[in-house]
Amino acid sequence: MSFAQQKLSELAVSIPGSTKLFREYDLDFCCGGSVLLEVAAQQKNLNLAEIESRLAELVKHKNENTEKDWTNASYAEIIDYIIPRFHDRHREQLPELITLAEKVESVHADRDDCPIGTAAQLEKIYAELSQHMMKEEQILFPMIKAGNYAMAAMPIRVMEMEHDEAGQDVEVLKSLTNHLTPPADACFSWRALYSGINAFIDDLMHHIHLENNILFPRVLNEK
Repeated sequence: MSFAQQKLSELAVSIPGSTKLFREYDLDFCCGGSVLLEVAAQQKNLNLAEIESRLAELVKHKNENTEKDWTNASYAEIIDYIIPRFHDRHREQLPELITLAEKVESVHADRDDCPIGTAAQLEKIYAELSQHMMKEEQILFPMIKAGNYAMAAMPIRVMEMEHDEAGQDVEVLKSLTNHLTPPADACFSWRALYSGINAFIDDLMHHIHLENNILFPRVLNEK
């Protein structure tokens, strides 16, 4: 089975477990979801055959996967999952990560490999994401739940643009932290910071995936 000419977003929706695989290869299946797998692999100099083989294994064991299929869930069910699972979680994660980053930068400021600027970047992400989530909760999601699909089209486009910006902010975060790779002699706080940032990025990618690739396209296709 060839997956090379399929978009990352399509694969992420149709193959349970593929989002975890894409994160492993640092492939952007949400903000960069319109890119073909072949092109994305080439851009990052990845082994396309290896990725296709692993996707084929996921398809083979598709029925064994317990991951929920959101493609047929009601809008209300998706929204009522997104808010506690992702919005509330981001609000917990980011303040903790900012505090941890400030500590690491303060203690290790004399080192060349200290991730200077990480706390400031996390603060930027937190401020912008807080506004973004508030707009979804107070404006867009109530519109969708009320069935005002035509009216929701413009807010959706704005949310998608903000998702793209969040994706760019994450790339800056990766560059500041050596792609979340702590030095061999890193202290516990340093390792905890990178582990926490990685968990946040995981959650954010799945959050955006659920909206960009599943919820929003369905709402925009309503007649």
